[in-house]
Amino acid sequence: MRKNLLSVILGGATLVASTLASAHVDVGIGIGIPGPVFVPAQPAYIEPPPVVYAQPPVVGYGYGYGDGDDWRAREWHERQEWRERQWRHHEHEEHQREWRERHGWDED
Repeated sequence: MRKNLLSVILGGATLVASTLASAHVDVGIGIGIPGPVFVPAQPAYIEPPPVVYAQPPVVGYGYGYGDGDDWRAREWHERQEWRERQWRHHEHEEHQREWRERHGWDED
């Protein structure tokens, strides 16, 4: 019995040792060529986008400053007009003064 047990152990050890001793590296090169694939065509329907007609922008025609509630815009506009009138008046007076000096018409 001891001999049988000893031979089984030695046989197993030999089997394990031979498997470990034969360890090596495998190098493989493969070229993959795909085989024919058949996919049945599915019917496709793409719904067209909806037609949207854009309306032209609404343009209001009339006099005034719009809806009448924009008092700030009206005041700013009036102030700009006043500044422009003052500037034109000043430029006119300056031009007149230079012309009088050039032609000898001093008012002094």
